[in-house]
Amino acid sequence: MSQEKIKSTVEKIFKESPIGTMATVKGNKPHSRYMMFFHRDLKLYTATNKDTDKTEEIENNPYTHILIGYEGEGFGDEYVEYQGKVSFNDSAEMKKELWNDDMKLYFEGPDDPEYLILEIEPLNIRLMNKKGEPPKELEI
Repeated sequence: MSQEKIKSTVEKIFKESPIGTMATVKGNKPHSRYMMFFHRDLKLYTATNKDTDKTEEIENNPYTHILIGYEGEGFGDEYVEYQGKVSFNDSAEMKKELWNDDMKLYFEGPDDPEYLILEIEPLNIRLMNKKGEPPKELEI
């Protein structure tokens, strides 16, 4: 499979399956949670509250591992393994761009001072589990 095909498949999975698990390190142990992801090319973004365990965990260790795309149909479902480095993005422009009404459960609006975007730069991306085929590594 060509690099261009791997990239287009990864971006298709990002578009069709925006929910995934995000792992950070808490007390020197893995800590995972489900998150809703947005993407721009291969960079991922997710919203969080400034005052959460994950923001503290990221301050201590900015690396993450994300699984995204598995549909639960069983053996053969494609998904993405994504290793990245997280930074905090508090720009008003980005917060407005990613805002949607579902976030009203957690924030007053895109100008809420507790609303923060986690910006995740890819370090390693693998396309996994296409009907038992070996993983396909996307060159970053």
